[in-house]
Amino acid sequence: MRLLLVEDENEMAAALSEALLKFDVVVDRVFSLDLAREAVADPVHDAIILDRQLPDGDGLSLLPHLRASQSGVPVIVLTARGDVNDRVMGLDAGADDYLSKPFALEELLARLRAVLRRPPAMAPAVARVGQLVFNFGNREVSVGGQPIELRRRELLVLETLMRRHGRTVLRSALEEAVYSFDDEIQSNALDSHISRLRRKLDTHQAAVEIHNIRGVGYLLKAVE
Repeated sequence: MRLLLVEDENEMAAALSEALLKFDVVVDRVFSLDLAREAVADPVHDAIILDRQLPDGDGLSLLPHLRASQSGVPVIVLTARGDVNDRVMGLDAGADDYLSKPFALEELLARLRAVLRRPPAMAPAVARVGQLVFNFGNREVSVGGQPIELRRRELLVLETLMRRHGRTVLRSALEEAVYSFDDEIQSNALDSHISRLRRKLDTHQAAVEIHNIRGVGYLLKAVE
């Protein structure tokens, strides 16, 4: 798992990073709102731990920007402000959980596991990557307001990639999303679906790319 830690206290950040590494968590650490905005521009993180008291402002001000670009990524807010009103403010701003300092590492890890277990249904209904928009509610795909017609399995592939855009999706996970237990899967069937999907997205100038991560799976990201 890859996590973004937005924390300006060096001692706290170092302790958290060291502890999380023991649990196979890759930690990217930034210490300001400006750097956090740059970090979330590329949606590679599975979760974010966000301090409120940062040198250039309140960490909560990052949440509207984050929810507009990576609406489903879980966020745990850390703060020395522990009263009810502050917790309510954090949750209303878009945080998934709120933890007051000082805290036990075991509790942070438990809360992190909890927000990562939440089902996809709790994620927002629309994802945007490049010029591509996927509405998970009605399963419609569009670019610039114009719908794109996709075959059923192309749609299932794209839905799976959009839910984890910016991260590699295992080939096995895509096959599980597309095929039932009873389907006979030819060795190149998934590649054929993705090839047709690429052509349609290019034709509609969706400004996204589907990268083949050799031997692992596929990754969908916006064209840089």
